[in-house]
Amino acid sequence: MKYTELRYQPEKSGIYVGSPSLLRLPDGALLASHDYFEADPVSNLAPRISEIYRSEDGGASWRNVNHLSGALWGSLFLHDDCIYHLGTDREYGSIVIRRSRDGGFSWSDPQDERTGLLFRGGPGRTGPNYHFGGATPVAVHRGRVFRACELFSEPDGRFGWDAASFRETILSAPDDADLLNADNWTLSRPLAFDAEQLNTIHPGLAGQHSGWLEGNLVTAPDGSLADLMRVHLNTPNKAALLEIAPDGSDLSFRPETGIIDFPGGASKFTVRRDPATGLYFTLSNPVTMPECPWQRNILSLCCSGDLRNWKILKNLLTDDTGLPPEESVRYTGFQYADWEFDGDDLIYLVRMSYRGARNYHDSNRITFHRERNFRRATSPDSGAK
Repeated sequence: MKYTELRYQPEKSGIYVGSPSLLRLPDGALLASHDYFEADPVSNLAPRISEIYRSEDGGASWRNVNHLSGALWGSLFLHDDCIYHLGTDREYGSIVIRRSRDGGFSWSDPQDERTGLLFRGGPGRTGPNYHFGGATPVAVHRGRVFRACELFSEPDGRFGWDAASFRETILSAPDDADLLNADNWTLSRPLAFDAEQLNTIHPGLAGQHSGWLEGNLVTAPDGSLADLMRVHLNTPNKAALLEIAPDGSDLSFRPETGIIDFPGGASKFTVRRDPATGLYFTLSNPVTMPECPWQRNILSLCCSGDLRNWKILKNLLTDDTGLPPEESVRYTGFQYADWEFDGDDLIYLVRMSYRGARNYHDSNRITFHRERNFRRATSPDSGAK
């Protein structure tokens, strides 16, 4: 397997690497970020650290140029000739944003509501608990900047993770406003996953631990803004499609039409629309072993013409360690990929559990990859539509 490694973290350290985010800059350089996490939920209550890297040669080599203290689950994006990093300060903490005016070498410090501290999280696990989970797309749509966000409430106040504990909300601000000023940002009405409502239309599809998180904001074919979400259901390879009010104040879900077939929809994915073809693309982890719905040992390039009907074009990464299938799904993960269009190529970063990782989730590498001439997979000869 060919890749360029930005970071290797020995599994014995008990610290793991996550949330890769990738951005091509106007000067031709590439910028990347990732964070760290631990298996111990108590340790994750402390402010987290994100690393910033630059590549001047198209991703062939990378240089660590800075780190951000109090930065987790961040998305890099460009706006008005500035770079922004939007995430939380810790696990389920405050929402914070930073700005760089010099290509990612130096960053603003979110000390208060005028300098990037947008929404304050509660102490410890006391609400509000804000969640992004990784680098999800930031969209500029009809005069506003948007990013999907979740509110998290642990069952009975205990440490733990359950998809049913997330409510979806939309963070947004006017695109001509000072994005470091908290007064310019709003959060929509949170929307909880309703298993009972869904089961009235699709009997048995949702269970006690079903829920949604890590939404992708993308312009739908009709010009509206949609939120395509990771969803945990009793059947794998599904996603949830939510509708968003134009001003970002509200979002809604139609159980009759809102669940779609989607390869790898139970794990985090990133969706973007190709400006050259109008097609939608994603890199996701299709589940080929239904008895292992957490499976992440395959990373596939998928495509859709309408945001609802998806097709796997090709597998980009598969496990070459020689592990038997049941061990491969346990120890190998090519996950949380963030990616960009780069001319005729597709470039992507992967949070990778590979060759020595503690398990498929607790990743030990952040790696960069390039898929050349990726649109060839959508040609008539490929069979893709």
